[in-house]
Order: sequence, then structure tokens, then C-alpha cells
Amino acid sequence: MTPNLLIIGCGDVGLRVLRHWPGAGRVRVLTSSPNRVAGLRAAGALPLRGNLDDASSLRRLAGLSNRVLHLAPPAPQGVTDERTRRLLAALSHRPPEVLVYASTTGVYGDCGGAWVDETRTLRPGTDRARRRVDAERQLRAFGRCTGTRVVLLRIPGIYAPDREGGHPRERLARGTPVLQAQDDVFTNHIHADDLARACVRALWAGRPQRAVNVCDDSQLRMGDYFDLAADLCGLPRPARISREAAAEQMSPMQMSFWSESRRLRNARMKQELGLQLHYPTPRDGL
Repeated sequence: MTPNLLIIGCGDVGLRVLRHWPGAGRVRVLTSSPNRVAGLRAAGALPLRGNLDDASSLRRLAGLSNRVLHLAPPAPQGVTDERTRRLLAALSHRPPEVLVYASTTGVYGDCGGAWVDETRTLRPGTDRARRRVDAERQLRAFGRCTGTRVVLLRIPGIYAPDREGGHPRERLARGTPVLQAQDDVFTNHIHADDLARACVRALWAGRPQRAVNVCDDSQLRMGDYFDLAADLCGLPRPARISREAAAEQMSPMQMSFWSESRRLRNARMKQELGLQLHYPTPRDGL
């Protein structure tokens, strides 16, 4: 069967997937914005109007494509992902062969800087991460029930110099501080182009009902990442402050990122997806 692809949530990463997708087979993209239709057509996709918050707009999706890439985030509140629930209800009438979901490494919660592989028990520390855990559970159940090969990609911080908000230079220019060394956390990264290539590989080679960490080979603390970016940009390194001072200056969301520390293993990504990183460290990618 010709490999037809449906992308749900085609932002920056989705557009990069379009550039890496093999020429054969049609690519459809679900969008709720009429302003994006022309741009998506220019990128080589067939736009479909629909909204994950409106179940009636999703009915046409059943059976349209044999591969689905789900890049859309949950709604910004609650502890369940009702958008994914509505999508799976629509797809269940004629399930796809493969469904790849872009999850987050936040599902692991704080690991105290330990090494983390995909077998680690999920302990989400925020509602944002709990919504992703709920989505993963829905997708695994969908795969077991329908026979769809579901692949869960657990993704850390995405960056790229040509991605909006994807380069630290804007934050550095604002003078935003980072944590002092004794309070700092390990952070993980993936270049947006390597992530897009991982999505394509998962659509072809991902194992059924499998989670895969999609990250580069770096082992950087957050402050060291911003120091590196500052040096590469010729900007001053950010000030270092204590965790107590940060709590007074930063938003609760910012502090949530500064409260989780882990180092991700990416052996499954390399061995099972066969992905060779073009940007194995942020120094290469920035």
C-alpha cells in the first residue's frame, strides 16, 4: 500500500518532517487555521480543516492515511488529554497501520540527575506532564485494541538556529539568569531537524507499542548550555543565582523546568530507529 501520511499539529517540526518525507505518497495535514492553508500547500501538503477540540470536524480522518504523526499538544489545563481522546475516537473507525506520537521526557519527572531509559517508571511532577502520560496510556490502549503500531517519542528541549524561539540568543540578550552550579539541573536537547528525521524513521521502523527517547548525546547542565550558547554568540554569559533567588524572579512554569534533572539514554533511538544524529551535541547544532 502507498504510504500516505496524516500529520496532526503541523508546526515547525511538522514542516521539517515534510522536507524529509519520501516523495511517494500523499501527505495530509490537519489544521484549524485558514491562514495556514496556503503555506501548507506550498510546503507540499494537502491541508484539511479540523480542530481537535471539535469532534465533529474529525470524522473525515478515518481511513484517510495509513500512517499518522500526532504532534499536537494537549489543551493547557487538566490532567487528561481530551484532544487525543477525540482523535483516537475518529481514527478507530478505520485505524491506521502506524501512529507516532510526540510525547515529552517530562513524563519521567525529577530523577535527581540519574540516567534514564524508557523502562523507568513514569512519575510526572506537573499537570502538563500528567496530560502527556494520559495521552500515552490512551495510545497504548488504542494500539492493543486496533492492532495499530503505536510509537511514543519522548522528546526533551527542541532547538535550532532557524526555529522561532529555538535559539538561546533571545534569552541571553534579555539577561535572564541561570542557576548557580550547586543548584543546577541536567537538561536534555534535540535539534529540530534530527527530531524530524526521528519522526520519519519511527513511521517506518518504530517497534509496536514502544517508547523511544529522542535526544542528542550531550550531558549538559542547564547553566552550561546557556554558557555555551553565549560563547558561540559572542554574548555575555548569564548571571548565576541561587534557587531561592530564582523562585522570587521566575514564573512557576520556569521553575518547574528548573526542578527536574535527568540524563537521557538514547540507545533505542539509535538501534531501533537507526537514527544517526546530524547534531550530536548543542555545540554542533548551535
